[in-house]
Amino acid sequence: MTKFVKKKKVKGQRGLGMGTHGSGARKNKRKSGNKGGIGMSGSGKRADHKKTLVLNLYGNKYFGKQGVTSRGTKRDIRQRINLAAIELNLERYGVKKGDSYEVKLEKYKILGTGEVKNKLNITCFEASKSAIAKVEAAGGSMKVKEVKKIETPLVVNPKHEAKKAEKKKK
Repeated sequence: MTKFVKKKKVKGQRGLGMGTHGSGARKNKRKSGNKGGIGMSGSGKRADHKKTLVLNLYGNKYFGKQGVTSRGTKRDIRQRINLAAIELNLERYGVKKGDSYEVKLEKYKILGTGEVKNKLNITCFEASKSAIAKVEAAGGSMKVKEVKKIETPLVVNPKHEAKKAEKKKK
């Protein structure tokens, strides 16, 4: 009669999961490819999980389009203000002189939205036709700064002109 030998229970890991330390298959825990990204990696196409972190660190300039606009494209930097805003804030923009207000907005273009109840003498960079009409109807005046346009002389390339003349002869 053969004696049945019972195996002792071994503490620790046994069987299929041996040596995996809770990472599933052994292949899952190898090399740096399974450690995840470092820094900002992964913030491209599916960036939602890092969006809050990025916005807190870098502000709103991280995502979206940035880059160079052509040098020929000039941004319109003129400031604009409506007559209604001037009327509401006369103490801020104007100085009372007699029965009229002296308003100096030399970097602004005055637009005609709103009504003019007071006599205004406005000095500005530009003004719309309706704004000028409304101010003058209320007894005021509009002094618009004249912008002098400098004409640049046309530079002519003599070689180019000679080629043009030859084509005309043919």
